[in-house]
Amino acid sequence: MRGCESRRWTPSRDSKNAIDDQLQDATSVLDAFHIVKLAGDALDEVRRRVQQDTTGHRGRKGDPLYQIRNLLRASRHRLTPRQQERLREAFVADEAHISVEVAYRCAQQVRDVFHQDTPAQGRRLAAHLIESLPACPIPEIARLGRTLRKWKDAFLAYFDTDGASNGPTEAINGIIELGRRTARGYRNPTNYRLRMLLIAGGLDASTHTQL
Repeated sequence: MRGCESRRWTPSRDSKNAIDDQLQDATSVLDAFHIVKLAGDALDEVRRRVQQDTTGHRGRKGDPLYQIRNLLRASRHRLTPRQQERLREAFVADEAHISVEVAYRCAQQVRDVFHQDTPAQGRRLAAHLIESLPACPIPEIARLGRTLRKWKDAFLAYFDTDGASNGPTEAINGIIELGRRTARGYRNPTNYRLRMLLIAGGLDASTHTQL
């Protein structure tokens, strides 16, 4: 619901149910990081499958597809001309590699929805992918499309909530959790709070006087 809290979540039914039960007025948002990761994972699966089908073994040094495994996960806009040429050479090294090239282009389109000039443009591209990807003849990409279609409302909500994300909160919680594990627990609540503020960089004179 607009105007209320938005909550980022990974594509998990349990997470969705928990949010719906406890935050009825919140809008569930499937965030950019996890959507891009889903697309990258699908692309990896295609690469590994084609690698196995064409060579009979897992990727090894010198195999064209294995050599570009990291380039495939990067945004094409960040690649140098030489890196782009390496991708092209790998794609044409074997006719069967066309599946990897198509999967790569699909994954890049998923990335592109978050880099449009306006949220409306991003939403239109996202809606197009939700409709088109499930029909892709590459099974891994079709499965990605079905996943995005399943979470369509939460995916499109990203563009209706100005890219809502609780990423900063998760980052702070991660720092606090790391500090708690390192300290092996605290008995004094005041010391615990001071230590967490110190770790997170939020300890100053005004904070100390309020304890």
